[in-house]
Amino acid sequence: MSADDDKQEQDLAEGTLLSHLIELRSRLIKIAAAVIILFAALIPFAQRIFEVVSKPLVEVLPGQQMIATAVASPLLTPFKLTFFVALFIAMPVILYQVWAFVAPGLYKKEKHFAFPLLASSILLFYAGVAFAYFVVFPLVFGFFTAITPPGVEMMTDISAYLDFITTIVLAFGIAFEVPIATVLIVWTGLTTTEKLGKARPYVFLMAFVVGMLLTPPDIISQTLLAVPVYLLYEAGLIMSRVFGKKQEDAEVVATDSQ
Repeated sequence: MSADDDKQEQDLAEGTLLSHLIELRSRLIKIAAAVIILFAALIPFAQRIFEVVSKPLVEVLPGQQMIATAVASPLLTPFKLTFFVALFIAMPVILYQVWAFVAPGLYKKEKHFAFPLLASSILLFYAGVAFAYFVVFPLVFGFFTAITPPGVEMMTDISAYLDFITTIVLAFGIAFEVPIATVLIVWTGLTTTEKLGKARPYVFLMAFVVGMLLTPPDIISQTLLAVPVYLLYEAGLIMSRVFGKKQEDAEVVATDSQ
């Protein structure tokens, strides 16, 4: 190979890398713009958003009232919560931009299955958030209130509450993506549904370990995370078989048409 050929290949590689970086910057700008626009639109409702989000705890508190231990907490905490809400609402845009960035590198048959997985991942994320808010929060806060020692009044700081709920919501949102992760590792050929099926006892144990690491140190929230994770793992196995069968059928059709 001549020096001119080497230089040509190097220029081509540099041009490809530069185009990828420009595309990545464009996608990141669109993600940031979506979050900022949503955040700006939600700012006037910051106090109302905090009221709705804090409702599961306020309803079980003895005085039905939280406290603010820092001077700026009454102002900053609702604004921080509004930003997180904007981020969660913008999740479809974020996931779509990620998909649009990697889509050009996929084959046609891979794109055919990637979009349903993208839509499923968005729905599962919101399902995890809804499960945390409507199921986990009332049970966990009720449990914490019930075990408060005699002579101690439970008075939660609003900043601590925000840190607590964002951790829980994010943990459940990510945990509900287990079926998508299962489909992807089977789809990429890293393993098979048969091997994953044989690993059920280990997955069941790992689900509780993950629940212990991602949730507060109480058995209720740990169990409420571990059990859905395992059930979603089983759902992922079913989805893997369905997508695998469809992929095989598509390959057979493509082969016959040649």
